[in-house]
Amino acid sequence: MLVSAALLIALGYGLVAPILPQFARSFDVGVILASAIVTVFALVRLLFAPAGGALVAKFGERRIYMGGLIIVAVSSAACGFAPDYWSLLVFRGIGGIGSVMFTVSSMGLLVRLSPPAQRGHTSSLYGTAFLLGNILGPILGSLLQGFGMRVPFFIYAATVGVAVLVVAIFLRGGAGGIPADDVIQERMTLSEALGLPYYRALLLTGFAHGWSNFGVRIALLPLMAASIPAIGDAAAGIALTLFALGNALTQQATGRLIDKRGRRPFLVLGLAISAAATVPFGWLQTLPWFLFLAAVAGAGAAFIAPASQALLADLIGSNRNGGQALSTYSMATDLGSIAGTLLAGIIAQLIGFGWAFTVTGIVLAVAMVPWFFVKRRTG
Repeated sequence: MLVSAALLIALGYGLVAPILPQFARSFDVGVILASAIVTVFALVRLLFAPAGGALVAKFGERRIYMGGLIIVAVSSAACGFAPDYWSLLVFRGIGGIGSVMFTVSSMGLLVRLSPPAQRGHTSSLYGTAFLLGNILGPILGSLLQGFGMRVPFFIYAATVGVAVLVVAIFLRGGAGGIPADDVIQERMTLSEALGLPYYRALLLTGFAHGWSNFGVRIALLPLMAASIPAIGDAAAGIALTLFALGNALTQQATGRLIDKRGRRPFLVLGLAISAAATVPFGWLQTLPWFLFLAAVAGAGAAFIAPASQALLADLIGSNRNGGQALSTYSMATDLGSIAGTLLAGIIAQLIGFGWAFTVTGIVLAVAMVPWFFVKRRTG
């Protein structure tokens, strides 16, 4: 049910994400303000993440998951009705609150519901559902272009609403509910998590993953394509699709491998592949290399996400509430996304895209270092 809900959520998000900057520009604002529509979502997610973790600990994963989805649905519909730019900015920011609520709680539900021997496979299935939605969403969006830029927001709200119904009907009772008054549920505190070398290494990996794959790749790849005549802006969409396809296809194998061979080797491998595909990305400025390296980077990312989530589940355990640890990991990823977008963007503007992607590759390579010094553990 979580995988089905993830597909519906991502399908709607894929509809909305490509048109957000253009919709903002339709209110006669400049490029900076139009870009802020994207940044405010990640910024609000970052700021609200600690509160999201506290809410999960108090009310349980399922309630916060559905509450977050409801907020996203309402804010998306409100964006469709937005009369001006500043209303759109506020409504999009509110959507970030809902987003971090269901992100943190969904990770918590996966921790509780996944059998320990299948955590990698479960995480890869969940991630694949998001990827497929992000691939199919823009395709569906292109078919709806004639209906205007407001319609996708209403469709997004509707798909998220269906996801709420799916979870409410099929995940009633069981794990992830509000803790009973007479039951004291053990919790993993943030200080306990930070005392674990594996968790500290995961935070750095999440930061690097966010910097590269949720920040730089989304923000700079289209700009680079548009600035190079041999590539062209039309190739940006193809490259992002190849990244998602490489990720989705590779995840079909990575989840089972992670469960059989352990988390750490594939975290290192994923970071290494991602770094190797990212460093030359801005220098090999031809269309074949542009598309090939995008697909390879997607394959590298397919090792990072499921291995990270499976290891988080190992550290927290099925019978503990890890809201604080999960929200802090989410914050590390969002912080990387924001830092990558801003800092790599400045580097690209000052000295070129080649150096921006090189620095990104270095960040990925640095995230590998802690994994060589943590002690081996089961899984």
